Amino acid sequence: MDREKALALVKEYVSDETLINHMIATGAIMGGLAKRLGQDVEKWVVTGIVHDIDYEETKDNPELHSIRGGEILKELGFDEEIVQAVIAHNEIHGVERKTLLDKALFAADPLSGLIVATAYVMPSRKLEEVKVSSLKKKFKDKTFAKGANRDQIKTCEELGISLDEFLEIGLNSMKEIAEQIGL
Repeated sequence: MDREKALALVKEYVSDETLINHMIATGAIMGGLAKRLGQDVEKWVVTGIVHDIDYEETKDNPELHSIRGGEILKELGFDEEIVQAVIAHNEIHGVERKTLLDKALFAADPLSGLIVATAYVMPSRKLEEVKVSSLKKKFKDKTFAKGANRDQIKTCEELGISLDEFLEIGLNSMKEIAEQIGL
């Protein structure tokens, strides 16, 4: 499955534009990580895009989130590694993150939110104005974008990538798709 087919599929399950934009942003970060780590870029982008496919269905039952997503993806014939990464990205289940794909999705998911929140406080409200130094400053401010779990973002180190490099990869990757997500 390619990026466009994954996005069309997501839109069959998700109607909230903000959530779709989050999934596109996470896909972009995953693509940047795949390039950096020498992995299958398309597979990683698709994983990022589909990771919250069940969120509208399970948002009131966090204990079902990602389990249901994994079921949907399995029924649709997705690669088992993608299914596993989607299930493992919700730490409530205690599923061990074993593969690079598992670990990357877990770290990338909250980073997209931190980057979007940082763009929103810029005068232009655009990603082009965001710098890595701005992200570092916002990362340290625990009252800013509280939903962007800093400990989860820092698990980028399990990929052999420093926090600074991860912030740079995430920001640059999201700048490439900024127009698609209105930033």
